[in-house]
Order: sequence, then C-alpha cells, then structure tokens
Amino acid sequence: MKRIAFPTPPAAARPFRDLHGLVLLLLCWSIPGWGATFLLPTDGSTIVGHIRVVTADSRNTLLDIARHYDLGYEEITAANPGVSVWVPGEGTPIVVPTEFVLPPRPWIGIVVNIPQRRLYYFPRHKANEPATVVTFPVGIARPGWPTPLGSTRIIAKYKDPAWIVPKNIQAEHRSQGEANFPDYFPPGPNNPMGMLAMETGFSQIFIHGTNRPWGVGMQVSHGCIHLYPENAAYLFPRAPAGTPVRIINQPLLVGKRGRTLYLSVSKPVNEYPGDQGDLLMRAIDAVTRYTPETDWTRVRHAVEAGRIIPVPVSLGAPSLDRIIASIKPEKYGFEPYGIEANDAAPPNPPR
Repeated sequence: MKRIAFPTPPAAARPFRDLHGLVLLLLCWSIPGWGATFLLPTDGSTIVGHIRVVTADSRNTLLDIARHYDLGYEEITAANPGVSVWVPGEGTPIVVPTEFVLPPRPWIGIVVNIPQRRLYYFPRHKANEPATVVTFPVGIARPGWPTPLGSTRIIAKYKDPAWIVPKNIQAEHRSQGEANFPDYFPPGPNNPMGMLAMETGFSQIFIHGTNRPWGVGMQVSHGCIHLYPENAAYLFPRAPAGTPVRIINQPLLVGKRGRTLYLSVSKPVNEYPGDQGDLLMRAIDAVTRYTPETDWTRVRHAVEAGRIIPVPVSLGAPSLDRIIASIKPEKYGFEPYGIEANDAAPPNPPR
C-alpha cells in the first residue's frame, strides 16, 4: 500500500486558522503513514486532510488516480464534473478531494458513514503517542439491500474465505439473466468476499475486500461494506475481534477548522426513507447550531451541487473555488493499475 504525505495548506486558507490549529494541521499533512492517516485534531477541529490537485497523463483514468489516493468513484467524479472517467486527457487538472469532515463522536473503533461512502478507523490510543485516524473509501449496498444502522462489533475474522451464496442473492442474479451464476465461490482472488473478511454482529454483514475493486465508492453490495483489497490488508490485522463498529447515515456533515465552518454534502441513500426530507432546511438547521455568521448562498450552492468536498461557509472565508485555484498542481506520474489489479489481491508491487 502506498504512503500519502499531504502538502501544506494553500495561502488562501491560512489567514482563517489560529496558530495552534495551523501547527497541528501541518503535522497532519506531513505525517507519513499507510493510506490516508491523520493525527486527530486536539484544538476542537473536526476536519482532517487537505485538497490537492494533480495533472493527469495520457495513461491514467480517474479511477487510477482515485485508488492511488484512497478515494472512491463517487468522490473523484463529484470533485471533477465534466472530466471523462476513462480519458481525462493529458495535462488535465484533477481535483483530489482528500479532505474529510470526521463523523460525529465517539471516535473509537470503526465508523462507517453510508452516504459519505467512507470508513474511519480510530486505533486504540497508545500512551505517549498521538491519536490518529485512518480513512478508506467503501462500496455500499445497492438499492433494495440496506445495511443496518447502529452499533455492533467485529465478531470474527476470516482469511481466504469461501462464500456460499445465499438463495436470495442467487435468485437476484439469475433473474438478471445470469443463469450460470455460481452458488459457491472457493477461496482466492476471484471470490466476491475478497481474501480478507471481518464479520460484524449484524446478520450476514461483513467488512471485506472485493474482487471488483473499481466498484469501491459505488452502490455494489448486498449490505456488506467493500474495501479496496490493499485497504482490507491494512485493516484486517489491526482491527481485532471485539472492535466496536458504528454504521451511520449522515449525508450532511458540518465541520470546523480553526475559526472556519465547513459543510460537506453527500447524496442521501434512498433505502433510509426517513432521510429524504428537505436537505437545504436540514443544512441550515445544522449550520445555525454552530454560528449564525454564515454565507447562506454557499450553503445553498453546496446542497444543490452535492459538494462532498467540505465547503467553507463562514462569512469572509475564502470560497472553495478560490482555495482550489490557489493549489499548485502536481504531476501525477504513477503507472496505471492495469487489468492485473482487477481482482481481490492487493496490487503487486504495493502502490
């Protein structure tokens, strides 16, 4: 798995942070670690990471860039409207939305925010070491197969699992014309359960890898949570049986960084009917709880556009477009993942 180091913040954003918060955030952006690993804020902030911009080359797709930076399909496409998924084009600036509003506390164990399509792992804090969070994109349930919400735990872990396909899933595939869909998948890289699986206390709900990694960030599962194979390989040995798991449904997230308030908006998931109210009114209510000094035009635009990237909504804060425009693009020169990375085995060599 690759290491990601995050750059220093753009000049447009710096004046709106106090010195303590700035020092902490610089540490967060420079900390080396596997995947998207961040120091947990200690100054009251609830946002980690930072946006970056890269320039595509002629070989890579948006999905290659997304996977390299631990992003899913929905995140990379929403951040780059109008850019071709398969042929972004040589030299095209690509916004990499590696900035995240953390889920509501408590920050323990594993938290999965379904509409955000993201898993957060809060390792047990060790004495004399800073607290951290690791975050990964996930594939979520397809329509008609909602993942249960609430709190549970990891109750078992399986290396190289076999999968006996439930009758209702067999029936679904065969009704869609897959007459020869197997009723059993042996262990290995072609197993839809992946090569590593963690069972939760919710019936038949696992957090696991996948043999179709390009579906991460989409609605692809029958209720389980799908990880890139390399992310499953990271999380599996670190999250022991007994690890708390909390699955939430939060399409609106309000976060703070220094003195600035941010709003992140994800598309609501239809399988949770109580969540289909007026998003704009809910966003107004959520933001007002923090401060009335808000740019309401930005709030409305964020909701209408479904801006997953946290949008500064405090009066006087730089706009998201201004922040992105101030970021110096980096050349993305990594090799494409290739067809050999389209199964449940982690990429070799690691990225």
